[in-house]
Amino acid sequence: MRKILNEQLDITDAHPLKARFYDYKNFTYPWHFHSEFEVIYIEKGYGLGMAGDGMTDFSDQQLFLLGSNLPHYLENAPEYDLKEELRVNGVIIQFEKDFMQYAFSHYSQFQGINRLLEEAQRGLLFSLSNCTDNIPQIIKRIPQKEGVGQIVEFLQLLDALTHLTPQKVISSPAYDPVPARFNGRKIEKVMAFLNKHYTQPICLEDVASYAAMNPTAFCRFFKENTGKTFRQHITDMRIGYACKLLLNGKWNISEISLECGFESVAHFNRCFKKHTGMTPTSYRKKIGST
Repeated sequence: MRKILNEQLDITDAHPLKARFYDYKNFTYPWHFHSEFEVIYIEKGYGLGMAGDGMTDFSDQQLFLLGSNLPHYLENAPEYDLKEELRVNGVIIQFEKDFMQYAFSHYSQFQGINRLLEEAQRGLLFSLSNCTDNIPQIIKRIPQKEGVGQIVEFLQLLDALTHLTPQKVISSPAYDPVPARFNGRKIEKVMAFLNKHYTQPICLEDVASYAAMNPTAFCRFFKENTGKTFRQHITDMRIGYACKLLLNGKWNISEISLECGFESVAHFNRCFKKHTGMTPTSYRKKIGST
């Protein structure tokens, strides 16, 4: 199993943002993480991207937004090693994790950006090919600016991204290193309970009773507060935990299925393939070979 590199970037409080154009034969940087957030704009290129416990294909006119300390890795398709004319290019922007943190977390004008950065802790992929906000043009202006002008352009980029729906949230909910901030003590209480017991058999009626609600009202309440059904959330958490165990390499598939709370190996395989697009065995081989 490969090691994860802790990259140290030359970003400080005095210079919290770094932006540059890139033009590579292919992506070569290994599986790594850093405390800074990162924007990777793919103007031209295609391949596979990994972040946390998830993976996704990428292609022209797409953008990754990656959170602080989120392990990630990009690789181009195999034909990049065979065809000399293939290259990958675009813009990379890295910024300090506490960049404008007080303003983002306290001022209502920045609520959308603050929520965007929270969601980036799981890794986001955006498609820019059909967007109407001239986001590619904004991105390409940022490396050419300095000082306040660069900061203004960067804030315009973040604001524009708040109006786009990500094509994919790359990592599973269970991988999220920063728990989502829920409004209301009741949903926080429920989520704390689920975080502790999601690998165990969980009965809807018991959780609804824990929240002092009937099952029908609880299901509606849970969907309104999380955007997911109760069962979907439990399955997502179990799949996320399974991905971590598959990365570890010490457990076999049957042991992982049991540890994560699935009814059987067959049920685990079905859920995992539906969630990730591949079987647990294929996922382990793919993530372990990079």
